[in-house]
Amino acid sequence: MLIETTRFGQVEIDGEKVIYFPDGLLGFPDKRRFALIQTGPDPVFFWLQSVEDPTLAFVVCDPLAFVPDYQAPIRADDVASLELKDLNDCQVLVIVNKVDGCLTANLLGPLVVGARSLKARQLVLSDKRYSTRHKLMRLDTVAAVSRTA
Repeated sequence: MLIETTRFGQVEIDGEKVIYFPDGLLGFPDKRRFALIQTGPDPVFFWLQSVEDPTLAFVVCDPLAFVPDYQAPIRADDVASLELKDLNDCQVLVIVNKVDGCLTANLLGPLVVGARSLKARQLVLSDKRYSTRHKLMRLDTVAAVSRTA
């Protein structure tokens, strides 16, 4: 399946790996189909690109790469609607933003993706341990690592 993107031009994706958000994402309820785009051989960060809107894409990552004890409580109705066999049958991602020279993650709005069903939902947490702008790293750290690689 060929999709248009404003960041990468035309991108070939496997149509069977399109992630479906029945309720959309917060602020984008009508955008429901997304693809994960890998931009390097083994990246920590991915692009969650809308299949329906070439201009809509989010940087995402596995929160456990930065917050080893991160937990996104998944309710029984989420397990059913995402068609999860068990809690190990899902991938949790968080949206990453650039704020004041840092990469931050929205730990209060994780994305839960069924590994087999590819159905997904954005959760809204109220856990006081987390924030919508959890600092992951300074951008100058990213640049320094890139220069030495």
